[in-house]
Amino acid sequence: MSDINKNHWDTVYETKNPNEVSWTQEKPQTSLDLIRSAGLGKDARIIDIGGGDSNLVDFLLDEGYQNITILDISAKALEKAKIRLGSKAEKVKWIVSDITEFKPEENYDIWHDRAAFHFLTSPEQVSKYVDIAEKNIKGFLIVGTFSKNGPEKCSGLEIRQYDSDSLSEVFEPAFGRIKCLTEDHTTPFGTVQNFVFCSFKKN
Repeated sequence: MSDINKNHWDTVYETKNPNEVSWTQEKPQTSLDLIRSAGLGKDARIIDIGGGDSNLVDFLLDEGYQNITILDISAKALEKAKIRLGSKAEKVKWIVSDITEFKPEENYDIWHDRAAFHFLTSPEQVSKYVDIAEKNIKGFLIVGTFSKNGPEKCSGLEIRQYDSDSLSEVFEPAFGRIKCLTEDHTTPFGTVQNFVFCSFKKN
């Protein structure tokens, strides 16, 4: 599973520009708002799961966050992000890993995941993710997935849709829900995808 997924995403990032993939956001406002709402200092340990070449890291660096890790299954995605950031990339920790095989070397104050978790479609994959999150988050968990009104596939792959209750159930009882919201994401090619975002605090 890991090699198949890795090859898929390496090919996507090698052959497509940001304006050619549906998940690109010029400014990830909802993610930024939820991260800020945790109320932590600029030295908070933040990890972005499936961060790829998302612009979130750019905004976090500009806001002064000093301890950022980006994890993605695709080395090609992270290379793109490093090139875009230039010398700023040296301020970031970069990890190439399938999230279900991730072995963190530190705990995280904020764990952010927009559009990676919903690619885990089997109970075994979800269970591995939750186990890693429970063991390595000491603060806040922020997850954004396609909602029940969102797409059923992304990049040719099956995904799992959630609503606020089903997403919360996955992470309870280790995490208590703070808030959930839905958001319409307009893709670079003008289609609309409905997301559900939930923020949680470790119990």
